Parts: sequence; structure tokens; C-alpha cells
Amino acid sequence: MHQVLNLNSAQRSAIKYLETPLLVIAGAGSGKTRVITEKIYYLIETAKILPNKIFAITFTNKAALEMRERLGKKLGPTVTTEMQVSTFHTLGFNILKHDPEAAGLRSGFTLLDDQDALNLIRSLTEAQASFNKMDKAEAEKIAAEISRFKNNLISPEQALKKQSQTNSPVSPVIIKFYERYTRQLKAFNAVDFDDLITLPVKLLKENIKIREYWQRQIDYLLIDEYQDTNESQYQLIKLLTEHKKAFTAVGDDDQSIYAWRGARPENIEHLKLDFPNLKIILLEQNYRSTRNILTAANYLIQHNPHLVQKKLYSELGDGEPIKIIHCPDENIEAERIVSDIIGHQFQNKTPLSNYAILYRGNHQAMLFEKQLQIHRLPYNLSGGMSLFSRSEIKDILGFIRLLGNPHDDAAFLRVINTPKREMGPISLEKLGLYAKERNLSLFSSFQEIGFQSQLGLKAQKTIEKVNLFLNLIKNTQRKINQNPNLLKNILEEYLEYLDYYAHLESLSEDPLVIKKRYENCLFLIQLVDELGKNSLKDSAGLCELLNRLLISQTQEKEVLDKEKNQDLGKITLSTLHASKGLEFPYVFLTGLEEGLLPHQNSIDSNTVEEERRLTYVGITRAQSNLTITLCTHRNKFGEKIKTTPSRFLNELPTEVLYVEGELSNNQTEQKKVNSQKLETLKQLFKK
Repeated sequence: MHQVLNLNSAQRSAIKYLETPLLVIAGAGSGKTRVITEKIYYLIETAKILPNKIFAITFTNKAALEMRERLGKKLGPTVTTEMQVSTFHTLGFNILKHDPEAAGLRSGFTLLDDQDALNLIRSLTEAQASFNKMDKAEAEKIAAEISRFKNNLISPEQALKKQSQTNSPVSPVIIKFYERYTRQLKAFNAVDFDDLITLPVKLLKENIKIREYWQRQIDYLLIDEYQDTNESQYQLIKLLTEHKKAFTAVGDDDQSIYAWRGARPENIEHLKLDFPNLKIILLEQNYRSTRNILTAANYLIQHNPHLVQKKLYSELGDGEPIKIIHCPDENIEAERIVSDIIGHQFQNKTPLSNYAILYRGNHQAMLFEKQLQIHRLPYNLSGGMSLFSRSEIKDILGFIRLLGNPHDDAAFLRVINTPKREMGPISLEKLGLYAKERNLSLFSSFQEIGFQSQLGLKAQKTIEKVNLFLNLIKNTQRKINQNPNLLKNILEEYLEYLDYYAHLESLSEDPLVIKKRYENCLFLIQLVDELGKNSLKDSAGLCELLNRLLISQTQEKEVLDKEKNQDLGKITLSTLHASKGLEFPYVFLTGLEEGLLPHQNSIDSNTVEEERRLTYVGITRAQSNLTITLCTHRNKFGEKIKTTPSRFLNELPTEVLYVEGELSNNQTEQKKVNSQKLETLKQLFKK
């Protein structure tokens, strides 16, 4: 019999309840990850459900990894590998991989990351002149609208019909781009990240046989962070569970902070309507924060409407009051926070990893970084550039993608001039138009005599260089097909063939930067080789390998971020969005001003409720000490603007606050105070 020790009664109920569909409303710090992992253990040990029939869906690879680690300790690695613990996107990819043709794809389809998808959109001008690209900001706006359509399961045809029938705010031009973008993906045999959910939903809706197959695979489904599901993700859950209705969804509508990417906290209400016998259990005991911090969080969030009422409580004692510091401007705000960290850390010998500075927008980080650098304090900037966003990595990935799918036009464009092969914008534009007319890929089109004759005799040198490269692709494919185990050697030879190190030298004068970028390439080759060991059978299999690598790139980055956060010598700087799921003993929540938090966009669009949830998330990151800062003035576009305190400050209970008055309106005086503090501490360090 499975023993659920050291759990409260609500947690035990959530773990053992199996009679009907279950929704667990899990407040911040209430131990939801433990409840999910203990429930999986309970399903296997007590309910006797086979591990490979239990599916757990998370939103991040980090959460999936943590769940697997916890289960591995209890059940052993063999059982854990049988379980299906994955993100929504990995599950969707597995569904598509199982039946690609039924979903309108060919085997070996390519997954485009966000950057490649954006580049594709930028290439879709009226004349298909791929290289007179539109403004990046305009492309990002179109990409966001296309993503919104997909998340809401609206096809280009439906969008066009809806636009003609109503006064839709969406421009018909954007819908036209959506239509072209969809056609282009199909021609490339490619999908984007949104397609990993929308295409499986369409497939399961339209194909009863495939839907029943996947329903049979799942005896019990668990969904983490349910409040962050969008419409397409909700429909996927519904389709997978409509037969057995055996699932537990865990979420918290108060922590729904991703509306900008389609999250719908109202899916909690939809769950109640679609599954009338839904059981709801509340997890309200917080194991992270002191009572004062939770009192502030409860008071704040009660100003939002609620689908399910709950109130967090703690048995960790009252703790320190929440400190409110009013600074003259953002420079002094940064100085004050860093000086407070230095003083507190020196007096208490606290690891620097115990401190976090949280803010609404990335632009706020710069001043904090500056102060930390001045005082030589190491820090981790959450949300830094992913390895897979780096240009050198995308160059090598482009080559590998072409090996797996020569019809991947996005990959062709990525590598055809890396290094330069004198294939200029005019030649590429001609190639794009020719490929469109002939309904061929760029790779195939270039090799046709009809196209090469268009370039003329002057381009003979270009034709020879590109043909050499295309022949290299074909020969490399043959080598991999003959011996997939030589993949690492083949890719390293490719770097040498390109003289890629010299290419990197042409882009930078810093030898350390050049060396690091080349090492990144070798790291990628090693990673691809390890993933392909014992599974790669031919060059076509590279597509699946890269698709899995692309889906899991977040895991690679998040694991690195997690390791950085565990480094005892680093302070964390993070946006509020990126801080979700983290916790720190000492938190500085900065910039509590109207227009910043809540953000001006939310004020203009009347979506302040989400900003309140975001502030709630920030408050509940703190374990024992929370400091909130705001400024009297802030520089905007080179002009000093007087600010207004955030409305959220008025929504906090005064009995848990310690306010440092209109303390330091005198800027010179405050700078002097900060300097004196830091000088005193420097002298102490010298002793």
C-alpha cells in the first residue's frame, strides 16, 4: 500500500481521488509538483496502472525533467523510462510522427523554430521576392496574429470568412500572409511550434481510428500548470480523455500570466462545463512564504474575479514586514537595492544565490547589471540567449536540416551563402520566382538547366560554387546512409571543408569570442552524435533527431539556468514572467509604478487583471523577506517623467507593510546615503 507521509489532508485527497475527473487548484508554494509525482506513484503502486499507460503533460522540459528525477528516486530508472512525461509539444510531435501522412505531412518533416518561422514570414512579399524583406517588427506582428489564429484553431479559410462577415480588427493583408505562410510550410514539408498542437487536434477530430488509438494508449492523464492552456491545448486534452475521463488537471487561475501567448484561465470554467462530475480540491497551505508575505498576496489577488475561491495560509510564522522603498529615480533605485544586498549579505554571511531582483521588462535589468558590475558582484541574468539562438549554431543546424530534407527552403537560405558563394540577392530572388513557377524546392530548382541559363555566363563562377555545395550535400547523405555511426566525423569534416573557423574570424576580432563560437559548433556536433547513437539509420532520420532536439532546446537552456541559480555565488536578475516556478529567501520587486507595473499596454487594453496576477507571482516568489521599490521619476525617451505609484500598492494591507516614507526625494542626499553605506562596507571587507 502506498504511504503518503508528511502530506496535508488536501494533498492526500488529491493523490488518492480517482472516481471522476479531478481539478486541483494549487496555490503558490503548495507543493503541487510533489502531489503530481506522488499521484503517479499511487497510480502505479496502488491503482496498478501500467507505467506506459500514464501520461503527464507539463509546459516546460524543466518541469518534466524534475518530475522524472523525483519519480526515478521512488520507482527506479526502468519504470520511469516507460512513462510518458513530456511537454504538450513533445506529445503533439509524437502524435504527428506516428501518422504524418494522415496529418498532411510526409515522413521526415522539419520543425521550424520561432526565428526560422519569422524569417519565412519576412520572405513572403507580394511578388515572393524573398530577399527584400519586410521590417522585423511588422513580421513579428504578423507572426503573433498567425499564432493567435492557430491557437484558437482558426484556419486561413475560416479567418478570411470571419473577416468578410464581421468588422474584424485583423487586416485582410495579415490573413493573406497566413494563407501564404501555411502553403509555404506545406511545400517545405515543415511545421512550426503551434502546428505541433493544432495539427494533432485536427487529426484526432477528423480521424476516429487514430483518435481511438491514442485514447487506448492513455489510462490516466495528468496536466500540470493547467491555467496556462490555450484553446488548442484544451481541445487536445478533451479529445484524449473524452472516452475514459480519467485525468487530474493541476493549476491556479491566480498564476495565469501568459495571455499574450494564448493562455486562457477560463479553461477552468470550461472543464467544469464539459465534465459535469468534475471534482475540485483546493491546496491552500503554502510551504514557502511567511504569513506577512501571504497576507499581502491574498489581499492583492482578491481584487481579481475568481472562478474558484481560495486563500493561502502558512505555518511558518509572521516573518518580517514587507518593506516599501520610494526612490527619486531608477539609478538610485538600482544603487539602493545593490547596497542593501551587500549590507545584508555581509552581516548574515548569506549565499548570493538567496537574492533575486525582479522586474516587469528586460530593459530594467541594465541599471542593476551596471551596479552589480561596479561592485564586482556576480549575477545570473535569467532568460539569456539560448545556445540554439546563436548564429553559428543555426548555420550548422541548417546544413544538418538540408541533409535530412533537401526541400527545406529555410535551411537552404540559411547556409547557401555561409561562407559567401557569391549568390547575391538578385540571383536568390530569381531562384525564388523560378521555384514558385515550377513548384519545386530551391535545392531542386537551382540544379535545373532552365534556371542556370537565366543567370547567364557572368554567373558561371557562382553556379560552379553552388553546385559544388549541392553535390557535397548529396555525397554527405550517401556517407551517412552507408554508415550513420560516422555522423560526428562527417560533420567535423564539413566544418573543415567550409574553413568555418576562418569564417568566424571574419566576423569578429576577439580571439576568445571566435574560439567560443567554434566550440559551440563542436558541442552541437557532439550533442547530435550522442542523440543519434543506436537510433539514426539514415540521413532522413536526421529530421526527427533535430525536431526532438529543437523541442528539447528549452530543457537544455533551463537546466543550465537552474545550475546557474544553484551557484552560491550569483544573484538572480529576472523578469516576473521568467521567475515563475522559482523561489528565493530575499526578493526585491522593483518598479511598482503605473505604466510599468501594471504595464501601460494592459491599462490601455483594460487587461490589468493579468498584471495583478503577475505581481502576485512576484510577491509569492519571496520566502522570508520582500522589498518593493518604486521611483518618483523615471527616464523615458531621454526625458525625466514624474511617475504615479502603482494601484497595486493601495491594494496591499497596511498592517504588513513598513514604508520608508517619501524618504529620499532629495536625490543628492540619497546618493550620499548609498555611498556612505557602500564605503563603510568596503572598509569592513578590508579588515
